[in-house]
Amino acid sequence: MHRIHVKMSLALVAAALLAAPARPLAAQVNTRLASPGFNLFSVSQDVEIGKSSAAEAEKQLKLANDPAANRYLTAVMQRLAAVAPGAKYPYTIKLVVSPEINAFSLPGGPMYVNTGLLAAARNESELAGVLAHEMAHVALRHGTNQASTAYLAKGGLSILGGLLGQGSGSTASIVNAIGGIGLNTAFLSFSRSAESQADATGADIMARAGYNPVAMADFFDVLRAEQGRDPSKLEQFFSDHPGAAERSATIRALAKGATVRNVSDVGGFASIRSRVSQGITTSTASAIPGRLTPPAIQPGTTNGAVTISIAAPSARAVRYRQPSGFLQVNMPSNWQVAQSNSTAIVAAPAGGIVVTNDGVQHIIYGVILNHYTPFASYDNAVASRYAPFEGTSSAGRSLADATNDLVNTIIRSNPYLHAEPNSARQETISGAAGYSVMLTGISPITGQLEQAMLFTRGLADGHVVYGLSIVPASRATEMDPAMVKVMRSLVVSDAAGHRAEAAQN
Repeated sequence: MHRIHVKMSLALVAAALLAAPARPLAAQVNTRLASPGFNLFSVSQDVEIGKSSAAEAEKQLKLANDPAANRYLTAVMQRLAAVAPGAKYPYTIKLVVSPEINAFSLPGGPMYVNTGLLAAARNESELAGVLAHEMAHVALRHGTNQASTAYLAKGGLSILGGLLGQGSGSTASIVNAIGGIGLNTAFLSFSRSAESQADATGADIMARAGYNPVAMADFFDVLRAEQGRDPSKLEQFFSDHPGAAERSATIRALAKGATVRNVSDVGGFASIRSRVSQGITTSTASAIPGRLTPPAIQPGTTNGAVTISIAAPSARAVRYRQPSGFLQVNMPSNWQVAQSNSTAIVAAPAGGIVVTNDGVQHIIYGVILNHYTPFASYDNAVASRYAPFEGTSSAGRSLADATNDLVNTIIRSNPYLHAEPNSARQETISGAAGYSVMLTGISPITGQLEQAMLFTRGLADGHVVYGLSIVPASRATEMDPAMVKVMRSLVVSDAAGHRAEAAQN
C-alpha cells in the first residue's frame, strides 16, 4: 500500500498536552464534561428537540395532577440546576403516575419522575441523587450524542466534513431518520460509559447543591433490595441502567473526595411521599408504554454506477483561510472548497463529491479538515480495537488515544473501512506532534477499493484537528503527494479553534 510521509517527529506526544493527572471529584467531572462526544446538534437544537419530544411523550404519559408534588420536585430540581455544569438548559420536571421505579430526561432539559420512584426513595437526598443523574445526562448531551451516532451510518465520511448539513441535515430530518421525537430509545437508553459519566457528574452536582453523594449509592442499594421483592417495579429501570451493585461501589469511592456544601433540605419530602404512596399510584399504567426503536439506517445508493472521471490535482496551489481563522492551508488550484464553517473545510475537484438517491452527498475523492472532540466513550482504558495501536501499553488521554478514538468513530460510521496494520506513524503537523493512520475498504458508493488517510494533531485543550484524504486506491499515487503538500502547508490557530468550537455550541 502506498504510504504518505510527512516530516517525522522524534519526540513522543507531550504528556502535558492531553494526559490528565489525578484530580478531585469536581475536576474529574469537569474533565469528562469537556468531551461529551460526537454531536451533530448545537445546544439550542438540544432544547428544540427536548421541547418537541416532551410534547409528544406527554401524549403517552399519565401526568400526576398534584401541584404540591410538582412544586416540591421543581424546587429540588432548581437547586441542582443552579450548580449543574455545561449549558444553562431550561430544566423542567413533572411527576408521572406509574408504580414503576424509574425516572428519565430528554435532551435540552425536560425531566420526569415516576410516583413509584418517589414512593421508594427514603429521603430528599436519595431523590436528589436520581434527579442529579438524569440532569447529568442532559448536561453531558448524551441524548443527542446517541442520536448523532445512530445517524452516522447515513452520511458516513461526509458527516465528518459537515456536508450532511447542506440541505439534508436539518434537525427534523436527522431525528426522523432515527425514529422521530418522543420516547425515542436514542434519547433514553445509554451506554455503560454514559451511565458512568452521569453517575460521576451527578455526584458532583449533588455535592455542589448540598446533598451527600453517598445518598445516590444508598438508593441503588434500595433498588437492589426492591428488585428481589418485586422485579416488575424495576423492569424498566434495569433495562435502561447498568447493574446497581457496581455503580453503588463506584459512587461511594467518588464521594470520598467530595466536599459537600452545607445547605438545608428543601423540606416537605415526607408529606409529599406519604400522599404519593397513599393515593397517586393507583394507576398500573407503565411510565413509558411504548418506545420507538431507531430503524437500521443503510448508506444511500446512487441511481446508477458511479463513473470516476476526476482530474489529477494541479501542481499549482491556492491559499485558503477559514473565516474563523482556525485553519489556513494550500489546496490544488483545480479543487473547490465545497464546505467551510467555523471549524471544517471540505475540498474536492470536480466530480469528487457525488449525491446518492437519498440526497446525501458522499466524498469519493477529496480532503476533509476539521476539529474533533475525542473520548466520546472514554473509560480510562487504552482503546486498542484496531491494529495500529494494539501495541500501546499505557493508559491515559494521549494523542495516540485520541487518534484511536477518532479512527473508531470513522470505522463505526463506515464499517467497510478498516485500519491497515502497522500503518500508524508519528508526524509533525503545523509545528506540533501528530499521527497518521491509513484506512482502506471497498467503497459502497464506487464499488472500488478506497483509501482514507488520516492525520491528527493535538490542540492545547485536549481536542484534535485532523486531515482526512479520501481517494480510490487506484488514484492514490496522485493524491498522496497532494495530501503531503496540504498537510505541510497547514497552519492551525489553537485559540481561534477554541473560539470557533464555543460559538458552534
